[in-house]
Amino acid sequence: MQIAVVEDDDGVGDALVEALGTHGHEAVRMRRGSDLLLGHRAMDAVILDLGLPDADGLQVLRQLRVVSDVPVVILTARDDERSVVRGLRGGADDYLVKPARLAELLARLDVVTQRRRAAGPSAAEKKVTEGDVVVDLDAREVEVAGAPVALTAKEFELLEVLVTRPGAAVSRQQLMDAVWGDAYVAISRTLDVHMTGLRAKLGRPGLISTIRGYGYRWGT
Repeated sequence: MQIAVVEDDDGVGDALVEALGTHGHEAVRMRRGSDLLLGHRAMDAVILDLGLPDADGLQVLRQLRVVSDVPVVILTARDDERSVVRGLRGGADDYLVKPARLAELLARLDVVTQRRRAAGPSAAEKKVTEGDVVVDLDAREVEVAGAPVALTAKEFELLEVLVTRPGAAVSRQQLMDAVWGDAYVAISRTLDVHMTGLRAKLGRPGLISTIRGYGYRWGT
């Protein structure tokens, strides 16, 4: 499992990386919240300190949750009830206070990652049907009224993000992060061009609706 260790204290961070490595995990050390926001897509889980040099960890967590549901375990010296509540309500899967026992940290990481895997899409959901539009996520194929539709790689990736969240509002930031890798760097105009192409190829007005000032929604 690839785990981001977001910790600016070298003593704590290096010890965590070494300990996780001895237990078969690949730990990636990150010292700043911005490192996590740029590199979270490759991670299976995150260990997040709250006292970071570039931003408060709770703010980093809120930004991360806009674009990702990667499991996050907060590991911090803050042991007051307010911080714990804010961390869990802000999207953390678990909260540990330093110094934490390694065995407990590993156990909690296992629990939160297994929980997320169990909540993943079933095999039946790998093929999505909406009216006469069929999206096969495994084969990366799309049919409209029984006829195949050729999409570019980016168009299909956009479609995949939308169809796996039917009826949900998906923000422009979530789409840019999922397809281009960073919601904070990707050029918004690029998204507009690909979305226009995707809609034209599907030929079903209203199937992908625009939520003004926010993003898009799949489903009629």
